[in-house]
Amino acid sequence: MNTVSWRALVPIAEGSEELEAVTIIDLLRRAGIEVTVASLDGKAVTCSRGTRLLPDTSLESVLRNDFDLIALPGGLPGADRLASDERLLAKIRQMDSQQRLVGAICAAPKVLKKAGVLESRNATSFPGVLEAEGHEESGEAWTRDGHIITSRGPGTAMDFALALIGVLCGADKRSEIEDSLQR
Repeated sequence: MNTVSWRALVPIAEGSEELEAVTIIDLLRRAGIEVTVASLDGKAVTCSRGTRLLPDTSLESVLRNDFDLIALPGGLPGADRLASDERLLAKIRQMDSQQRLVGAICAAPKVLKKAGVLESRNATSFPGVLEAEGHEESGEAWTRDGHIITSRGPGTAMDFALALIGVLCGADKRSEIEDSLQR
């Protein structure tokens, strides 16, 4: 049996939105994707609603690793902290140049904007986030433009994660995971 092992990076920071982070991590792992959760310093983070998440590792320790997907949870001030990390911005640029899948939800599309990967691309975010960054929002629950997928917020986290699975693993895997969730 030929099995493809996909690898995903989910960076988190103090103030990340826990519902988005956990939904992304959980659904990707249900799809058989190898997920690495990396905080900026390798330490546990307190999310926007007080939930503490323990990362697998630090961002520094995985910067040279190859990933098929990078998926950024939003939340504030988590997205601002991610956007301030030059190492992460460089990783996003690298993945974009390699046409690897890049996803961001809620406030995190501002990280993609700061990395310079949203130019001439359709995207969405939590209402007003991208507009404040000078980028028009699509207004959709989630938007795909090539290898970039963005989404609105906690209420769209499951659809966002399923979209990532569909693009990375195919429609059959997406349907399998969606059906298992009793949607």
